[in-house]
Amino acid sequence: MVVLVHGAMDRSRSFRRVVEHLTDLRVVTYDRRGYGDSVGARPASGLEDHATDLLEVIGNRRATVIAHSAASHIAVLAAIEEPNRIAGIALWEPAAPWMDFWPEKARQSVARIASASDPGAVAERGVIAMVGEEAWNRLSEAAREQRRAEGAAFVLDMASGIDAPYDWEDLHVPCIIGYGASWPHFETSPQLARAISCPTFTIERASHTAHLSHPTEFAEFARRAAVFV
Repeated sequence: MVVLVHGAMDRSRSFRRVVEHLTDLRVVTYDRRGYGDSVGARPASGLEDHATDLLEVIGNRRATVIAHSAASHIAVLAAIEEPNRIAGIALWEPAAPWMDFWPEKARQSVARIASASDPGAVAERGVIAMVGEEAWNRLSEAAREQRRAEGAAFVLDMASGIDAPYDWEDLHVPCIIGYGASWPHFETSPQLARAISCPTFTIERASHTAHLSHPTEFAEFARRAAVFV
């Protein structure tokens, strides 16, 4: 089984085109607490709650977890907690601002989001940055309000990664790190991979949202992870 876990200001349905290329695998997706269909769920208090949710999705089975961006921390925490149920993890452009090689400018950007006094406004800016202002304006007011409501989860995601949420040395399952051409991830992902002795998977010219811009290649990333472990 392969579980795809979406990142910040995203939803499980963004993996739709990726899943279409993974018909040879049993794929599971879900909306994390605070996003999409789970926006009304009891708010998570930290990454530990998200890791617990992921393990509940997996149940008593064994799975490979493919995590996008901020969800990478969730995959790592779950793998540290239950290595017998996590066959391996694949992390697409994980953010690790607590590590020495993370650029100061990027670290400050994460800190600004984490300390935002208006999560709704931050969420709106985040969605516009991803899809463009024209697409944002095409949304109904109800849809825009729901995206703004996801801001609280977004801020928590960013705040949870400022200080180290785990020790990489506690990770004992196979791991592969994927990255494209987005800054600062194309710089930091290879450095992280070397630091934890993890192989890499590159999608040339891919954006941070490679699952949207390059679904075929992202599906290969997921498949490679399943084979790798």
